[in-house]
Amino acid sequence: MIPQHLFELAQDHLYGRHGKTKDQTFAVLCLLDASNRLQHTGAQAILGFCYEFGLGIEINFQQAEQYYITSVKTALTQHNHTLRDDGIDSIPLSEATLLAIARLAFLRKYGRPGVQINRVEAEYWESKIHTRGLNAIEWIRRAATEDSCSASQYCLGVCYHDGIAVQKDEHEAFKWYKKSAEQDNCRGQGILGYCYGEGFGVEKSEKVAMYWYRLAAAQGETVAIYNIGYCYEDGIGVRKDHVEAVKWYRIAAEKGNAFAQNSLGYCYEDGIGLVQDKKVAALWYRRSAEQGYPWAQCNLGYCHQNGIGAEKNDVEGAYWYGQAARQGHARAQHNLGFCYQNGIGVTKNLQMAVAWYMKSAHQGNIFAFHSLGYCYQNGLGVEANQCESVYWYFRSAEYNHAPAQLSLGFAYRNGMGVEKNDREAVKWFRRSALQGNHLAQNSLGFCYEEGLGVEKDTKFAAYWYLKASRQGNPWAQCNLGFCYASGIGVPENASKAVYWYQKAAQQNHARALQKLALHLQTGVGCHQDLELAVQYFLSAAQQGQVAAQYHLALCYEKGLGTPVDLQESMVWFERAATAGCRNSYQHLRQLLLRYCLENASAVDIIQRVDNATSSWSTNHHPLGWVSGFAAPAA
Repeated sequence: MIPQHLFELAQDHLYGRHGKTKDQTFAVLCLLDASNRLQHTGAQAILGFCYEFGLGIEINFQQAEQYYITSVKTALTQHNHTLRDDGIDSIPLSEATLLAIARLAFLRKYGRPGVQINRVEAEYWESKIHTRGLNAIEWIRRAATEDSCSASQYCLGVCYHDGIAVQKDEHEAFKWYKKSAEQDNCRGQGILGYCYGEGFGVEKSEKVAMYWYRLAAAQGETVAIYNIGYCYEDGIGVRKDHVEAVKWYRIAAEKGNAFAQNSLGYCYEDGIGLVQDKKVAALWYRRSAEQGYPWAQCNLGYCHQNGIGAEKNDVEGAYWYGQAARQGHARAQHNLGFCYQNGIGVTKNLQMAVAWYMKSAHQGNIFAFHSLGYCYQNGLGVEANQCESVYWYFRSAEYNHAPAQLSLGFAYRNGMGVEKNDREAVKWFRRSALQGNHLAQNSLGFCYEEGLGVEKDTKFAAYWYLKASRQGNPWAQCNLGFCYASGIGVPENASKAVYWYQKAAQQNHARALQKLALHLQTGVGCHQDLELAVQYFLSAAQQGQVAAQYHLALCYEKGLGTPVDLQESMVWFERAATAGCRNSYQHLRQLLLRYCLENASAVDIIQRVDNATSSWSTNHHPLGWVSGFAAPAA
């Protein structure tokens, strides 16, 4: 039989056209023969449709995908083209072959069990349909309207839903979904549930949504099964029940639904509705990611980057971020940008970092807004531009992103890209602090302590320092220790001062080390320990802490907790003096003058220090000038 005649006979029996008996099983046999033996592009497309929707043969999404691809390849080959040379726009295509392209666009966009999601490829196939115009979906329209094919009615609804060859129209989409669902098509029932759940083309009704989801789920439709799980997780149309949500997610996941696999992974990661198991979480993320689901790819990348349930592997993490980012996943685009900024799993490339941040920002990702602000502030991958930096910080801050609110507060406090405004700085510090950002809490405490942009209130200062200290912020812990040592906003309590200095010192905080050493040296609030005091002075001094350098020099000069060592004393007095410590300058001169006749190098040291401090007057350097200053906010 001529291939075209066999193809037309198959369609007549598929839908009972032209007086033929409707016999979908026989239609599939004809299509198989026309597809495999006679290489008919239209037959291959319609056979794919039969496999996708179970018309005359058992549903097999992978077979459907293969026949759709084969149909396009056959058409190209017949016109001496291939998929690689992209000659598809220049050749005539049958209505059936255009059906194959439309369905490929769908499968690549949304996936189905065993079918790889690829949003980039989906956009490519959609563009080929748009090039052809309204006629590109003529096969679907005819089958939906003239043959009342429930599968085609569902597909026509998708076209109106996504704007495939037609203008988007949610009411038309709903109309065709409803026609499909009322013919007991499980795909139509599932998407109709979505319409009711979201108020898409119809008045919203979560209970009606669940009705249709359950009808579709009873026929094994995995997206509907997943949606039931989602409804139980969030309490949409049913009582919230995480255990029940996991049950439905698992059913869909084990049937190969990528969305459900990702959600089940999330439940395992956070212990929602079951016992937390991060290794199992990573396994489910991987199953979903390998089917191309971008959310799972991003989650799997995060697991590898941070060693959560999977081997810590920065290269693997960046790889999965890249897979999701190229599909347009905003969070993954930001995370990939972060990898490029810091050389995590990829070669450091600041320009690439900014490029990915920008892609993410264009989708409204607030983390990307903040990261772009940081890049413009510091000239990373772009020319430094403080005004542009503030613009991006503000875009993130207005969406209540606490780190951006903190950065914006610093911008106003320091007049960076905006006019200096302490009141505005306090406003943004407060918004960030109220969300629990410990850096902002410490900065807000500093503003209250110093009366910057707000009426001075030492009790509020101590309150915010305490908030930040409990979150482990070492600057706040040191500041709170100073409050207790000095009775600022809290009753003076040397023991509590030592407690908070110790907390900060454990994080190698230089100022806290110096303050703690003073307490150990004097025995105020703790047992006196001169040797330990020297160790803490040394740790702080090596970090450039000027007060610690001064006190360490005194220890060496006077033999406090260490043998007298005037040479070492002069070394630390010199470092502190050249950094601006007037007491160290005076002590150094006194020591050096004693030995200047015995050691000519002492004259050189005096000259160096005098040059560094030439603007000072040697008559006004009261003892204790170094101690008691307030640390800047973190």
